[in-house]
Amino acid sequence: MTGNPVRPEPVAGEGASPAVRIGRFVLRTQGPLIMGIVNITPDSFYDGGRLLDTGRAIAHAKRLIDEGADIVDIGAESTRPGSDPVDALVELGRLRPVLAALRDSPVPVSVDTMNPEVMRAVLGEGAAMINDVYALKSPGALEAVAGSDASVCLMHMQGEPRTMQDSPFYEDVVAEVRTFLAERAEVAYASGISRDRIIVDPGFGFGKTVEHNMRLLACLESLESLGYPVLFGASRKSSLGTITGRAPDERLAASLAAALFAAERGAAIIRVHDVAETRDVLKMLASLRKAAAR
Repeated sequence: MTGNPVRPEPVAGEGASPAVRIGRFVLRTQGPLIMGIVNITPDSFYDGGRLLDTGRAIAHAKRLIDEGADIVDIGAESTRPGSDPVDALVELGRLRPVLAALRDSPVPVSVDTMNPEVMRAVLGEGAAMINDVYALKSPGALEAVAGSDASVCLMHMQGEPRTMQDSPFYEDVVAEVRTFLAERAEVAYASGISRDRIIVDPGFGFGKTVEHNMRLLACLESLESLGYPVLFGASRKSSLGTITGRAPDERLAASLAAALFAAERGAAIIRVHDVAETRDVLKMLASLRKAAAR
């Protein structure tokens, strides 16, 4: 694999900030970290079915690392609007060989799952982070993560994947999402998950209209003020299609624009399908910031 100028390293005492802890890793960076997406599913909205073959999924994950991903996020159950649950054994059957192939990866591996049974299994097999759209609300989820050294990403979602886009409503989407994430982070901490293992995600596209999503992105700094790293993921999503009139495979430009705006608003991690392109635009942003500060 090629080198990456921003690379995680095992935690070995306190280091220079800024840093984000992901399991046993501490990722040092002067800008947002890039989380590369690996969907091992037949029905994800953008790349469903392309990586269902284990060999292709492993090769794709390694390619994302070569392109500069700081974290790889593998998931075996789609959470697109209208998606159905996947049996834990099926989910684990898709995840395990990919996780095993990435166990010695130079970057941490996150597993995108909402199933506590799956969490316990993958945490025992090397996962450094659990990315949970249910924010550890399922019975046993808190205990699964608390009993490990892994980090957790707590995401906001109104409803559940099958129904979340059925007329979502908020009095104040920013305040309500902020309150939810603050409360879930406190519950996680009280359950034994240290604060430096907690990441929050406003859940772009999860039980929200286009207007809700844009408002959350515009006000991302209010979530950063909670004191936890903020993960932002809008890559290729339908709100970008509504705004641009583009199909998922034509939404790269919109995804990059959203990533840049999120970086400007303090996102610590940006979850994307297109790692190389996102890395390039973030390098340009960093260069411009440096020039402007002179």
